[in-house]
Amino acid sequence: MDIATILKGFTGFIWVGWVAILALVMFNAARKTPLKSGKSLIIIVLVIAIVMTTVSSGLVFTNPQERGVVISAVQPEGYRSEALQPGLSWIIPFAENVVFYPISQQTYTMSIAPTEGAIQGDDSIAARTLDGQEIYVDASVIFSIDPTKVVQVHIYWQNTYVDLIRAQVRGIIRDAVSQYSVDQVVSSKRFEMVQSVEDNLRVKMEENGLFLYDFVLRNIAFSPEYAASVEQKQIAEQQAQQAELVVEQKKQEAEQARQVAKGAADAAVTRAEGEAQARLIQAEAEAKAMLLIAEVLKNNPNLLNYQYITKLSEDISVMLVPSDAPFVLPFPQTNGSGTTTLVP
Repeated sequence: MDIATILKGFTGFIWVGWVAILALVMFNAARKTPLKSGKSLIIIVLVIAIVMTTVSSGLVFTNPQERGVVISAVQPEGYRSEALQPGLSWIIPFAENVVFYPISQQTYTMSIAPTEGAIQGDDSIAARTLDGQEIYVDASVIFSIDPTKVVQVHIYWQNTYVDLIRAQVRGIIRDAVSQYSVDQVVSSKRFEMVQSVEDNLRVKMEENGLFLYDFVLRNIAFSPEYAASVEQKQIAEQQAQQAELVVEQKKQEAEQARQVAKGAADAAVTRAEGEAQARLIQAEAEAKAMLLIAEVLKNNPNLLNYQYITKLSEDISVMLVPSDAPFVLPFPQTNGSGTTTLVP
């Protein structure tokens, strides 16, 4: 509580005391028992009350977050050209009074939601894009009164400066939206549009003694018809993307099958080449073996007979052969050991 408020409260208490004293003096006078020095006490308290009223009316305390515009009956213009700064100030009692304005940041919101905006109900900004689509914009303006232009704000707008903000924001947003198509507003050109609105709004507000801190584009809504068409477009795009994924998957599966087939073919070729090489090596080995056998037989002609006999069963002692069937191999006669030798 500041000293000016305390002083006004004390002054009110004095006036209450003066009324009480006056009533007491009059009551005693009616009962024929007047108070001694009652009139003097009434006059003294009255003078003190008037003086305190005058002093308290002249003292004004300005808070740090506000500035005071002095409305003056003694100034030719009807007001002081400079606003009251924070702290205790003196004005001419009964000839001047003060109107306070906040210089702290304020937020003015226009929203489609009934309870979010400064005005109850749907207060969104209806605007039409370059391609004729109607959109609804929710926006907030963070601003303050310029401390050096408080007097100007009082002269031109007084407490209706928020009406200026509302009118300017709605008009500037509509002008900005009309420069872009609906697709640009919601995507590629959104930040450019917001910057354009903010720049134009800042100029207009500064001309009227207000300072813009920030412009916030809170939301963009569409008409039900356009929203439905956008949803259908998104569904179609998603289906097209899904189809592309399926095609790509089929391509990958076909490529995988081709690679598997190629691998199988390469494996078959490699296996055939291996088998052919093995047969070639085997044939070469057999040829070399035949050459060695031929060389051995050349030097030992009876070796074949011996090999033939060793292959016979152990219990064979006599073999009958047709008389007209010649033997391929000549056999020696029976020896004296009792072993039977086949002869031709």
